[in-house]
Amino acid sequence: MDKKQNKTVMIVEDDLILNLLYESYLEKLGYDAEGELVYGKTAIEVAQKIKPDLILMDISLEGEIDGITAMKEIRKFSDVPVIYITGNSDPHHVQRAKETEYLDYLVKPIEFNDLKESIERNYKKIHK
Repeated sequence: MDKKQNKTVMIVEDDLILNLLYESYLEKLGYDAEGELVYGKTAIEVAQKIKPDLILMDISLEGEIDGITAMKEIRKFSDVPVIYITGNSDPHHVQRAKETEYLDYLVKPIEFNDLKESIERNYKKIHK
């Protein structure tokens, strides 16, 4: 059986079209995708409940907290790997993101091969 089977990736993206796109990318790669999360606070609750194997996290989210702040809260109970997907390459955001020990920081627009290469590059950390 392929090791990728049954690995769950939680998608946190406030753009529904992109959320669905990333979900389709992940399914093509053999992952179970849990998407349609647009708020940082909801992401924290869902991560605690489903214990994903990987999180794709947008930095700019709807609501009171951004993706980095949500990830800092998730770090209090989980060392789940995270790949940030964002439209913002501001050095301040990159520096803040480093505090959460991310696997990768991808700047939108993201193509299928960008995500595939990031996951393949970090395969061992995702499939521990």
